[in-house]
Amino acid sequence: MEPLVDIVIEDARWEAFGLEALAERACRATLVHLGLGPKGFSVVVMGCDDARIAALNADFRGKPQPTNVLSWPSEERAAEVAGEAPDLPEPGDAGDPEELGDMALAWETCAAEAVDQGKPMAVHVTHLIVHGMLHCLGYDHIDDADAELMEGCEVEILASLGLSDPYLAGPA
Repeated sequence: MEPLVDIVIEDARWEAFGLEALAERACRATLVHLGLGPKGFSVVVMGCDDARIAALNADFRGKPQPTNVLSWPSEERAAEVAGEAPDLPEPGDAGDPEELGDMALAWETCAAEAVDQGKPMAVHVTHLIVHGMLHCLGYDHIDDADAELMEGCEVEILASLGLSDPYLAGPA
């Protein structure tokens, strides 16, 4: 099976954590949920630390502090009307997959949030990867209608992976 995810590890804790397998599973589940097979697509997932993501956040969003996940869609796919699903991409060929974009995860922030939320880190990171993947596919949460659509997709995708609703209080 051709991998969907290209992993870049900048912090060795992500490798020991098993980011590659987790990211592959979460990204595949996202595409399948949206009616896209995972063949013909690619996405880059980088596991880094808070210092690296703070620099990226400063460069790309003007916010010089760490965050849990950042994503960079390869192209604009957002819907014209708030609350409507974005225009989904067509798959590429086996040798030339459609690049969906890149995302980065910060170890310290993800670990702290998992502890604060009383969730296993793997559950929290799976949610963040699904969230980042949806951003790469044109979903957003800037206004209420878009947020409702995106969060609904996240809940359904995570349920397909056997994970609970991340927006409900309490442990996963």
